[in-house]
Amino acid sequence: MEIRPILSALLRNKTGPILVALQVALSLAILANAAHIVNERRAVAARPSGLADEHSTFYITVRNLSNDTPEQRLANIKRQTAVLRAVAGVASVAHVSQMPLSRSGSNTSVAVNDRQDKPSAVASQFVSGDSLVQTFGLKLVEGRDFLPAELLDVNEDTTAEPPPQVILTKPLADKLWPEQPAVGKTMYFGTGKDARGVQVVGVVQALMSAHGEVGERGEQSVIMPARLYGSEPVVLYAIRTEPGQRDRVMKEVEDALRKSSATPMITKMKTVDDDRKDRYRADVALQWMLVTVSVLLLLITASGIVGMASLWVTQRRKQIGVRRALGARKTDILRYFITENFMITSAGVFGGVALGLALNQLLVSKLEMARLPAGYLVFGALGFWLLGVAAAYGPAWRAASISPATATRSV
Repeated sequence: MEIRPILSALLRNKTGPILVALQVALSLAILANAAHIVNERRAVAARPSGLADEHSTFYITVRNLSNDTPEQRLANIKRQTAVLRAVAGVASVAHVSQMPLSRSGSNTSVAVNDRQDKPSAVASQFVSGDSLVQTFGLKLVEGRDFLPAELLDVNEDTTAEPPPQVILTKPLADKLWPEQPAVGKTMYFGTGKDARGVQVVGVVQALMSAHGEVGERGEQSVIMPARLYGSEPVVLYAIRTEPGQRDRVMKEVEDALRKSSATPMITKMKTVDDDRKDRYRADVALQWMLVTVSVLLLLITASGIVGMASLWVTQRRKQIGVRRALGARKTDILRYFITENFMITSAGVFGGVALGLALNQLLVSKLEMARLPAGYLVFGALGFWLLGVAAAYGPAWRAASISPATATRSV
């Protein structure tokens, strides 16, 4: 079939084809970028926290309603830790300063030497007098866990010096010493004359920050071996249970703590699963919104193609009948309408690719998003070509089924 007659017919009635091509172009540009954003948000929400078994991990915050001295608070922490470990189904317990994804925690600036004016990185600071490698199930990729003698009891009201050893996450170690082993290196908290040096004894694969920031900052964490105590009455315990025992253990640990204490307390428990859900609630909502918009755009675009093709079939009934009477086969009529629609869709696809790249450039410059991979535009173009053919097939088949006698009765 020659393309020139079809193109000439389209040029004689340009409004309809232009509107459909613009609709395809806009839909392709929006859908390609929307799919890219959805996949990015999904990847962010699925980032590993570093915990070996999030589903079996929860934490409990305990506020003791008593006027204890710092030494009494330290004794309470050790006693409560022992009580929690004694609960059936508990695999490991750690007194810790903060939890990944909890959106409540502290950061600290770190440097590779004490002569820097600016820090090399900002790290999320996990402080625990127990083994977080064991309780969180962290994966050591370099070095070792803290030795028992390195786990210190530190009164935070009177002591400002950090413990002499630390464990880093691999993203932080790579940031400080690219392509070099971190174990044995000296890292500094702070900069200049206030910098305090510590030795790196281990590197874990991952431990997400308390706020779960997007980008490298959310993966840069440091673990310090200290059981902090002082005037603060609130303590936090991370608990990992045996698989499938979390919900039962959560009920029993609170009762065990209350029975073991002569003074009243306020407790609050939360699971890591809940923290992940809360942290990425907005990202999930954005994903569903974009998916909904994408589906609606596809339906609107398909409806536009079907409507245009149906209108043309109605307007050309007599012309189709004449062609059928002159010997045109059903396949000739069907191929004519499919080709015509493919040309319109192609114009929209090429315009959509250019518009999609322009839209992505705007998102990159204004929102610091990643650039749109070519695959989204390629698969989007293929999808709209298939959509155009599928949407036009019904009206084209009705055109091919017009009876020559019926169509030419008044000719």
